[in-house]
This record gives sequence, structure tokens and C-alpha cells, in this order.
Amino acid sequence: MNLAPASATELATDTQRLARRYLPESFAVTDWASLQAYFEELRDREITSAAELESWLLDRSELESVLSEDLAWRYIRMTSDTQSQERAEAFQFFVNEVEPQVAPYDHALNEKLMASPYLPELDQDRYRVFIRSVRQALDIYRAENIPLKTETSTKQQQYASTVGAMTVTLDGEEVTLPRAADNLKSTDRTVRETAYRAIQERRLQDAKALDKLFTELVALRDQMARNAGFANFRDYMFAALGRFDYTAEDCFNFHRAIRETVVPLIDDLDLERRQDLGLPELRPWDLDVDTSGKAPLRPFETGEELLEKTITVFQRLDPFLGECLRTMRQMGHLDLESRKGKAPGGYNYPLDETGVPFIFMNATASLRDVVTLLHEGGHAVHSFLTRRLPLSADKHPPSEVAELASMSMELMSMDYWDEFFPDPDELRRAKRTHLEGVLETFPWVATIDKFQHWVYENPQHTEAERHQRWTEIFDEFNQRTVSWQGLGTYKPYLWQKQLHLYEVPFYYIEYAMAQLGAIAVWRNYRQDAQEGLDAYKRALALGYTAPIGEIYEAAGIRFDFSTEYLRSLADFVREEMAKL
Repeated sequence: MNLAPASATELATDTQRLARRYLPESFAVTDWASLQAYFEELRDREITSAAELESWLLDRSELESVLSEDLAWRYIRMTSDTQSQERAEAFQFFVNEVEPQVAPYDHALNEKLMASPYLPELDQDRYRVFIRSVRQALDIYRAENIPLKTETSTKQQQYASTVGAMTVTLDGEEVTLPRAADNLKSTDRTVRETAYRAIQERRLQDAKALDKLFTELVALRDQMARNAGFANFRDYMFAALGRFDYTAEDCFNFHRAIRETVVPLIDDLDLERRQDLGLPELRPWDLDVDTSGKAPLRPFETGEELLEKTITVFQRLDPFLGECLRTMRQMGHLDLESRKGKAPGGYNYPLDETGVPFIFMNATASLRDVVTLLHEGGHAVHSFLTRRLPLSADKHPPSEVAELASMSMELMSMDYWDEFFPDPDELRRAKRTHLEGVLETFPWVATIDKFQHWVYENPQHTEAERHQRWTEIFDEFNQRTVSWQGLGTYKPYLWQKQLHLYEVPFYYIEYAMAQLGAIAVWRNYRQDAQEGLDAYKRALALGYTAPIGEIYEAAGIRFDFSTEYLRSLADFVREEMAKL
């Protein structure tokens, strides 16, 4: 089943998808009827040898890739303009009319594969991860969950529409929340407080509606889990996400490790911040301003400048990386600037058939935007490195690996941030700010993850109980030296800004696991830049053809989130900060 190997240049610069071998070149998803015949042919095809079984797998993969890319473009267009009814309806058509029809066939094809007498003749090492995932999908499949998943997808879209429409008026100008958040970096404390309160008050306007929406999602997800024979949605999602390498108890131990090792470091940083700012107490709007008293870093003015400078950073790190972004620009696969009606957040959406992904974000000219594009650029490089793997499933590693790609890119690229910050003092400020953010990743991830465990272990909870438990968990990990006096109405709703809770539940602990891995990759890069970078690319090129531990090993690091390992890597970050 080996395809001809592609050179690095071909992987980075090819703008054409591979020729189709199963579907007509002109085929496009227009209705279910045009798709059904291909699913039925795959279901009914007679397979008389291992070679025919592999050919069948390739044909199935091609169909999956076409569907995946069609859905991707519908999602990209919808999030680019959440106020467009036409785009929303195009996305909902796929969710309501295509996905529910596909699910039973997908299940039947999985059954056909696992029942094939030729399955043992396939290369068991090559297919071990894929077969393991298929077996897991069979175990959790329930036909009665299909309409529930459709309803869940529809409700998840409501979140994007609600948050995407949020704006505030500052100094007479209506701005999106990401643009308003830039004011939290102002050296004028009154400006910061005004922006902070405006953002929180705007969120409060939809807090009740978002609470109700979340309650409905929790109920739907809990029902899906129980339909599949699980005690709760958490256990169901661990199976659905293919978490073969760790358990819920491991997550709890990780939470404790973060509380014991990283939270005290953040407390120390916050005390330093209060002293540097000369404040009697820190308030929530004091946490993003630079303690030097200088104006906020402004690394670029336009989305095009952000992209051009990022391409140069990638090019200096490795010419292959720069070519990846150039190809995306050439193909129009970037939407970078914030605007009204655009969904919040940022993402790199893989396009399975083309192999050239799409980056979406909300840039407003801040350091955060630089890091976001570097992060999503790391995901994009991952897509390029895996674009010629034979099976669609090979191109979708678990998040613990996917986020390793993005977070490592943030850190390795710092040697070239002078493209954004030619002034040495500003460069030091940018690096220190980012490394503080790296450490701050851990407490926030622990907060969101611990909250999710509680939510789905207690699906019948009331909104009041949810607010109380969120506040307790928030206070355990975050802002322990910050005064929230007079802001009590805001804190219970802070979780609502985390879109993962609404759209991709339980996809979050991976950020902390991958952040640990990324620090280890960076430490290797510091010791031997070329070998560190080469190992990073070798690991990513595996896609999901190996278990997580083996992919991390290929990168020259450990898949380990013990207290000892966490402490050693956190100490390394502090040492690097001390050098700045």
C-alpha cells in the first residue's frame, strides 16, 4: 500500500490534490443520493484477498477524505461569517442530511473490515493503530445516538453565532471582544479596567442563554453516553477520543502535579508583577499589561504583515516550513484578521484531500496574534508532513500529538522573533511574556479539565451548583494573589469564554500534556538545534501510524506528566526566563 515517497519540497509546494482512484474527478457533495451508491458499493464489494482488502481501504479512505474536506469548507465559510444564513444552512445541510446517513454505513464498513478473513494478512505493525481505533469505534457505536449527535452539532453552532456577534463600544467605536481585549495591555490602568468591565458586562448579557445552551448539551451528551453503556459522558469521550494511553485518574494526578509545582510559580510571578507595577493589590485587569511601563508590544499592523513576517520566521527556522505557509497564501487558505460577525478563536483545519490546510484566526496586532499564527502554523506543518500518508485516518493523530506540533513551533521559533521585534528590549519583553504564558497554560488547562470531569460526573447539577463548583476550581488554580472584590458577578461565568466546553468537550487536557512535550522538544533544540528540529519533523511525519508514546519517543522526548517531570521542565522554563 506504499505510495511513492514525496520529497520535502513536493510536500510543501504542491498545490494539486492527488488524482482520485475511486470517485470521479468531477464528483462533489450535493445530496445524499449521490453519495449513497459509493457507500453501498463499498459495503457490498466482494473481497477475495489481502491485496483487495487494502485496495478497498484506499477507496474507503478516498471517500472519507472527500467528505471531510467538503465539511471543512462548509465550517470554514460558516465561521468566517456567522451572520450569513446561507453559510449556516450549507453547514447544517451536511450535519442534518449527510452525517446521519453516513453513520450507519461507516459502522457497517467497520464491521466488514473486522470480519474479513484477510485482516490477519495485513501488515499488523503498519495497521495496528488503525485497527485498534476501528475496534473502539465499533464498541461505542449506537444507532440511537445518531440523531442526538445531529442535535448536538446544531446547538454547538449556536454557541459560535452567539459569541461571534458580541461587540462592545470603547471610545465611541464598536469593536469585537478580541480587539477590546487589546486594551488590557494598556499602561493606563483606567483604560484597562474600562475594557475589562465592558467585556465582562457584554458576556453577562448572554450568560443566561449560554448557561441554558450548556445545560442542554450536557443532557444530550449524557444520554449518548448512557445509550452506549457508559456510566457518564467523560468515560464515553475517553473511548471516543481513543485515549488508550492514560486514564481519568491520570488526569487527576496531573491536576495535583500542576497545583503543587506550577501554581506556586505563577503566584511568585504575580507577586513580582504587583511589586513591579507598584500596586497595593492586583486586579484582573492588571495581568496582561507589561510591567516595564512601556506601551503594549505591537509586532505588526495588518494581517498581511503578520503573515509575511511569520513566513520569514519559518523560513529562517527551516526553509521547508516557510514553503508550507507560502503555499497556503498562494491558495488563499488563510483568514487572519478579526472582524464583526466572525466566529471567535483560531484553528488550523486539515483538508484531507488537498493536503493543504486552512488557518483561521482573529488577529488584532498583538503578541498573542503572533503566537496564535505560529501555533496554527505548527498544526499546518503537521498537515503538510502527513499529506501523502495512504489512509485518511493516518492524517489525524490524537490531540496529544497534534498540539505537540503547534506548541513546539511556538518555542523553537523564538530565536527568530527579531523579525517582529527588531529592538532587543522589545524582543526580551516578547519572549518573557510568552514564557510566562507557557507556564500559565498549565493552571488554566487544569481548571477547564477538572471542571469538565465534575460537570459530566454530575450531569443533573443545577446552574447554581455549576457556578459554585466552577468558582471553587478557578480559585484553586488561578489568580490566588488577585483581588476580585466587587467583581463577584463575573467570575461564575468565566468558563463560558472557553469554546472547547461547548464545541469539543474533553479536548483540553491535551494542551497541558503537549505543552510539557513542547518544552522538552525546545530543550532538545537548545542542546542541538538541527537534531532537535529533525526529530520534531520525523515524529510529526508519523501521523497516527504509531501510538502516542512512540511518536513522542521519535521526537526524542517522553510522554510523561509526572510531578517530577513537570517540575524539571517548569524549572527549565524559569531558567530560560532568567537569562532574558
